[in-house]
Parts: sequence; C-alpha cells; structure tokens
Amino acid sequence: MQQDSTKFSAEQEELGDRAWADVLEAVDKTYAELVDYQEQLEARNSELLTLRSFLGSIMTSISDYLIVAGKDGLIVDASVSFCTALGVSVDDLVGRHIGNFFLEADRDLVLSTVSQVASLRQPATIDVELQIESGAEPVEVRIAPRLDRRRRGAGVILTGRPLGELHNAYMSLEQSHEDLKQAQSQLVRNEKLASLGRLLAGVAHELNNPISFVYANTHSLEKYLDRFETYFESVQQGASREELVQLREDLRLDRDLKNLRLAIEGARDGSERVRAIVEDLRRLSAEGSGDMIRLDLVDTTRIAANWIERGSRSSVNFVWEGEDPCWAIGRPGHIQQVMMNLIQNATDAMEHVAEPELKMTFAYEGDLATVTIRDNGPGIPEEMKEAVFDPFFTTKDVGQGTGLGLSISHKIIEEHGGALSLGPDQGVGACFRLTLKKGEAE
Repeated sequence: MQQDSTKFSAEQEELGDRAWADVLEAVDKTYAELVDYQEQLEARNSELLTLRSFLGSIMTSISDYLIVAGKDGLIVDASVSFCTALGVSVDDLVGRHIGNFFLEADRDLVLSTVSQVASLRQPATIDVELQIESGAEPVEVRIAPRLDRRRRGAGVILTGRPLGELHNAYMSLEQSHEDLKQAQSQLVRNEKLASLGRLLAGVAHELNNPISFVYANTHSLEKYLDRFETYFESVQQGASREELVQLREDLRLDRDLKNLRLAIEGARDGSERVRAIVEDLRRLSAEGSGDMIRLDLVDTTRIAANWIERGSRSSVNFVWEGEDPCWAIGRPGHIQQVMMNLIQNATDAMEHVAEPELKMTFAYEGDLATVTIRDNGPGIPEEMKEAVFDPFFTTKDVGQGTGLGLSISHKIIEEHGGALSLGPDQGVGACFRLTLKKGEAE
C-alpha cells in the first residue's frame, strides 16, 4: 500500500513539473508575441510620423494651389502656395468657407460643383477666377471627393493651377514623356540583368559541355593528323608498296579514316550547339526596342523556359498545349522578358513541390493570341491577388526578388495593346493569362 502511495506521489510530482513547464512555455510565447506586437506598433508609429512629415513637405513645396475642406465647406488645410497667393497664413484660412476666395460671378458654380462631387463621389474640373492678393487670376480647379478610412464622405479636395502656367507645363510634357520612357527602359534592362544573373551558372554549364566535346574531338584530329603525316612522309621518301601496306596497318589508318569523319561531325555538332546557345543568349538580352513585328509565342516561350531551366535547382516538367506556332505582334526582346519573369516566378513558387509542373497553353481568341501559364505550386493567397501587379510587391524573402518583375511585365503588355492578368482559379497553383494582338500566319 505504501508503495502505491509513493508511486502516486511521484506521478503527481511529474505531472506538476510538466504543467509548470507548459505554463512557462505559454508565458514565453505570450511575451514574444507582446514584444512582436510592440515592435509592430513602433514601426507603424514611425511610418505615421514619416507620413505626416511627408504630407507637410508636400503642402510646403507644391507650386499648385491645394485646399482641403470638410463637408461643411470650411477649409481644414491649404498649401503654402495658395496662402502666398492670397497673402495670408494657413491659420488665417482654417475655418473659413472655400467660396469666399472666388469671384462672386463664379461662386455659385464652385459651390454647386462641390456639392455635386460630394454627393456623387466623382471628380470634376472647372475654370474659374480666384481672388488673390494681386487681383483676379484664372485658375483651372479640379475638385475631388475626400473619403475617410471607412470610405465615407469627409469633404472635398481642390487643386488648382493658374492657366498661365499650363503653357510651360505643355512645353515640358514631351520631355517628361521621353524621360519616363527612358526610365522604364532602364527598369526593364535592370530586371533583365537580375534575371540573367541567376542564369550564369546554367549558361557556363551549357557552354562547357559542347566546348569540351569540340576540344576532345580536335585532340583526336591532331592525333590522326600525326599518323597521316608519318604515312605521307614515307610515300614521299619512296617507300615500297609492301612497306606502305605494312605501315598503314601499323598506324591503323583504315580505322582512323572512319574515326576522322566521326570526329569532324562531333566537332561540328558541338560548335553548332555553342552557336545555338549564343544565339539564344543574344535574343534573350536584346533590348527589345524598335518596331513591333510578327513573332511566334511558342518559340519565344520555349527559349525563355530553356534559360530558366538551365539556372533552376529543381527539375520542372514543362507541358505544352494548344496552337503551335501561335503568331502574335510584339517586340521579341520585351515579350521574351515577360515570359522569363512569369516562368521564373512559377519555378520559384514550386521550389518545394515534389513533382513541379508548368503547363503552357496557346490559343487564338478572335483577333487575339493568348498564353496561359499555370503551375502546381501553393498558389496566390486571396488577399494578395489584387496587389500582385503593384510595384515592389513580392512574396519572396528579402534579397530574393526585386518585386518589379510582374509590374514591369504588366506595363510592357499594356504598351503592346494586350493584357496580363491572373487566370481562372482552379484550386491548385497560380495561373497567369497573357493576350496580344494576333499575327497573321505566312
């Protein structure tokens, strides 16, 4: 009986130790969560302070007029440029009605437009005259609804630019457009270089194999050449027929003649392989500028898939379906880059999939050529789908992606007059659908 009591007491003590360990583990976990929550709050507070400072700098430096008003039409905030034009401070403006600063002839138009924008939540633009310190000034005013975080009306925002400044703006518009195109081209090149950097190991391997084959065959050719030179020297020295027959057998020239052709064919095949790799690399690294031409989407996608496969650590099963060839209109270099981005993203997403598979389907839909790329990876979470084409959005770890690939690809396809979107959800993996103008077959 005492032995049973001792055993029961030991079990109770062991149970108490386990419970105490569970309590300590729960406390540690809760503490870690609190520390993480505190860090998040501090980060958000820092972001809020930065945002406030940023908005303040905008209100100070913006040259256009900017007025923020509440639902009652009273001014909440205004840019320094607007205050300077009126000859008053921001504090003098806050609490005053926006209609007081326009000429009486335009006041009703301003107030009715403000009311319309607030009720319909649709922006509107009007040309009116503002009463500034130096007199009346014609201004183009854009009125937009102001919403709170619950998407409810909180007033209006007025932005205005003196019409006299529009001429200067139009003069610089063309230059700005050109600068934007150059910046975009630079982004495309940078993203392409980032992609090419990941493929260097694969390229080196691909080139090493045929070059080694060519080297081995040229070494054999050199050996055969030495034997034939020995034989022909004997011929020139007047050796008898019997001596030449014996020498031919000793040097095994009959066998070497057969091997000579094989060595030449092998060297040529290796050289052709090197040429094909260099040609693919040249097409892949092309800037992609210039006129749009007729291209085969299947061939373009195959080249992109081949390069991604060379640099990939996992073996992906590529499945090709539909039209072959599939003709479209576009700039080959840019379309090549888009395909590389899509295939690279899919390959990365399937890194931990046991049997990764990427299915490419090509089809014609009316006057459009379409490509659907579907993987069997983890897919895209529902809450992230609306942001996949946003600049710098990425689901990869820090340092594993720029977050620009899909954004740039989306912009490239838009400029081609096509569309890049998420494909139909089938419950497994991610799907992207690309459409371009159809190219007529020759």
